[in-house]
Amino acid sequence: MPATEQALPSPQASPRKIVHVDMDAFYASVEQRDQPALRGRPVIVAWKARRSVVCAASYEARAFGIHSAMPALRAARLCPQAVFLPPDFPRYRAVSQAAMAIYRRYTALIEPLSLDEAYLDVSQNMAALPTATAVAEAIRAAVRAELQLTVSAGVAPNKFLAKIASDWNKPDGLCVIRPQQAQQFLLPLPVRKIPGVGRVMQARLHQQGIHTIADLHARSPEELGAAFGSAGAWLHRRARGLDDSPVQTQRPVQSLSAEDTFGEDLTAEALPPLIENLCTRTWRARQKTTRVPRTVTLKLKTADFRLLTRSHTPITAPDSEAALRQHALGLLLRLDQPTTQRYRLVGVGLGNFRDAEDCPAQGALFA
Repeated sequence: MPATEQALPSPQASPRKIVHVDMDAFYASVEQRDQPALRGRPVIVAWKARRSVVCAASYEARAFGIHSAMPALRAARLCPQAVFLPPDFPRYRAVSQAAMAIYRRYTALIEPLSLDEAYLDVSQNMAALPTATAVAEAIRAAVRAELQLTVSAGVAPNKFLAKIASDWNKPDGLCVIRPQQAQQFLLPLPVRKIPGVGRVMQARLHQQGIHTIADLHARSPEELGAAFGSAGAWLHRRARGLDDSPVQTQRPVQSLSAEDTFGEDLTAEALPPLIENLCTRTWRARQKTTRVPRTVTLKLKTADFRLLTRSHTPITAPDSEAALRQHALGLLLRLDQPTTQRYRLVGVGLGNFRDAEDCPAQGALFA
């Protein structure tokens, strides 16, 4: 598809040239590529079981309203003729690595977000192509020729705009937002198009009468700060297309977690040993970074799919698996739910990571 371009002045220009690349329906597309009989058919990558959720859906399946994270059995009801395939993550990782190798021909400044998407800073590109748009077109052509897959790309002066642009012409699309075009492009969009604005924030914005980015743009920093606290300044900048964050080739750890979905719903009484096991897994992952976690989070999903979270930031950071267990089990006691409540999922997380030099010396577990 051709590039889509918008025009009109913007208050800011940036020296950066950012490309956000996003493989189209990645897992499902790999399956359709490797099994030609599946091309043109609705393909759902998921285990077809009571507790399973959709990992990916082909565009043919999406036409039936199917999307990632939907319960697999609901997807089967929406599209009985869909082909269900169990995920093959080693194969998907291999394809992702091949795509990354293509990106590295053009820049070393790559920030992977997942197996199927990444930010590229092509302000200086290694192929000596004249524009960022030319780089994006070259990448898309190489992925198509070498991997027989399609990738959509967004080209913009910052990461925020590039991510919005990559979703504009999916699948197999290219959208370019030049610095002077940002405002015209952004203002008509609904606030849910802002990356990072989820359902909860969207509902809060709607309660304030903010439905579009133009509505958000019209609010002062003071109004947004009063309504949304520290997120107000962030929302104010996004409404103006501003984002100074660089492409980070080594992204610092911000959070770690482990979770389990049960075969049968369980009461809170049965959860402590499962939480302890998740603490072991989470702490093992924590030992791979020198950054220090400050916050412990317990997440539970009830049998009726309500999500409950409890968090605690102790005076001193948890410095051992035993400390993590103690905090996580303490959060379980804070649930304030009926004893008859049953749960289908539990997770333990560490967050609010800081560099070690920014954290005070460790003291007793409870100071």
